[in-house]
Amino acid sequence: MIYILNTLILYFYIVFCYRIMGKKEVGQLGIIDLIVSILIAELAAMGIENIDKPIYISMLPILVLVLLQIFLSYIALKSTKFRKLIDGNPQIIINKGKVDFKTMQKIRYSLDDLISQLREQGIKNIKDVKYAILENNGKLSVFNDDNTYPMPIIIDGIIDVDTVKNMKKNINWVYDILNKNNIKLKDVFYAFHSKNKTFIIRKN
Repeated sequence: MIYILNTLILYFYIVFCYRIMGKKEVGQLGIIDLIVSILIAELAAMGIENIDKPIYISMLPILVLVLLQIFLSYIALKSTKFRKLIDGNPQIIINKGKVDFKTMQKIRYSLDDLISQLREQGIKNIKDVKYAILENNGKLSVFNDDNTYPMPIIIDGIIDVDTVKNMKKNINWVYDILNKNNIKLKDVFYAFHSKNKTFIIRKN
């Protein structure tokens, strides 16, 4: 009965904790979320098995982990540099129909991995792909032409220099767009370039 009681208590407690941390699919977990999830599972297992110790001994460190995850998520939301440090950057694997082997080698992403993920999306030939981006969660986003590929040029008031360079543009080009729309860089939540147009979303 003690095992069952501890299991039920920890089950509902962990459900509550995950509700606080926010909804995310397993495939969308970042590094912090994944580490916290693993540690919570270990602490929960200890709480169920060690019936000779009070259950709050497991519940307290779980709460600490949840609060830490919320705090780090808040920092990541406010700081682009911290977010990139923790989660990394999406990597362009195929750029204008050409496979970037240097990037693949740097992130230890093999050609077999690329072909496998393309095959999962029903693409049989690499030549059919215009752009392919390896997202932070390991998912491969594929675009078959220039017009469908959204180029993120500003994220939370910060210009994505790498994207601008890949577009064969410069920082002045970005500022010219902002000036034409009478928008300051710090007021931009997200801006992307798609179908030969630039779309800007302002902060509230």
